Amino acid sequence: MAITDGYTTLLEVKAILRITDEVEDNLLETCIEAASRQIDTHCERVFSATTETRVFAPDNNYLVSIDDLSALTELKTSSGADGNFDITWSANDIQLEPLNGKAGSIYSPYTRIRSVGDYLFPTLGEEATVRVTGTFGYGALVPVDVKQACNLLAIRQFKRYDSPLGVAGFGDIGVVRVSRVDPDIEALLGPYRKMRMA
Repeated sequence: MAITDGYTTLLEVKAILRITDEVEDNLLETCIEAASRQIDTHCERVFSATTETRVFAPDNNYLVSIDDLSALTELKTSSGADGNFDITWSANDIQLEPLNGKAGSIYSPYTRIRSVGDYLFPTLGEEATVRVTGTFGYGALVPVDVKQACNLLAIRQFKRYDSPLGVAGFGDIGVVRVSRVDPDIEALLGPYRKMRMA
């Protein structure tokens, strides 16, 4: 199996596990792919970059919340709720946020666009009146914390085949079970989880 948008590499996971042959390569690739998608689900965002066009409904006339965006190519709005995006905005009309590409102390892609120029975002109920073309995701480099979490999670999944019923072995006090949550993985991914407002 080939890895698609994995957050670590087969070579790196094999080096951590001290595996030098190719016997387990397919299984390890499956674990890396599954770990990468599990991270996407846990954080509610995709870290790999993709260039495409997406549409959004504005929060109000001055602000639209968007998916993670590392580079903006074009922004258009619809003057009517007809799916015709007929107004092209210039760079002077918008402000990408968070400012300076940081949220707290870590790098962040842009998650909001603010109107600061000649136009306002058209708010027509819940209609998607904003069209954004650009590179979505975290850009070229996956954050090192996410890469490390992927390494740990892929290894955890690979080793899980040694404990298919959730039992890792027997210790001095009895059965040792596999824990459901790895606190190290949770700590590495915590800053990257999307916060949901009630």
